[in-house]
Amino acid sequence: MYSIGDLSRRTGVKVPTIRYYEQMGLIAAPDRSEGNQRRYERAELERLAFIRHARDLGFPIEAIRELLALGRHPDEPCARADDIAREQLVEVRAKIARLQKLEQELERIASHCGNHTVGDCYVIRALSDHGLCDHEH
Repeated sequence: MYSIGDLSRRTGVKVPTIRYYEQMGLIAAPDRSEGNQRRYERAELERLAFIRHARDLGFPIEAIRELLALGRHPDEPCARADDIAREQLVEVRAKIARLQKLEQELERIASHCGNHTVGDCYVIRALSDHGLCDHEH
């Protein structure tokens, strides 16, 4: 049995986040000790590690909920899990493309500044006037 602190240390998930996951139904509400302390089983530790890894990969809560539900049926086809992963990949690639545009724009803005005075600073002007940007972001 694990306390919530043990679970937090072992998975790297903060205690308030563990409580949030309980409220969201991603992990089961644990049994309580006589002192009313939460007591988690090994299965919840593994489930929380799964959730943490999925969150690190950027999966939204609803996708994680669906993946957890799929995991309860080990003999079923995994096509839906593959679809969820592909959807996340599309989302990550879109984010990367947006970040690359932001990088280009910031590089362009920073390179236009001649290090004069703040009154002549292109960075300040560009941030004040979105029309000076090359791309929508």
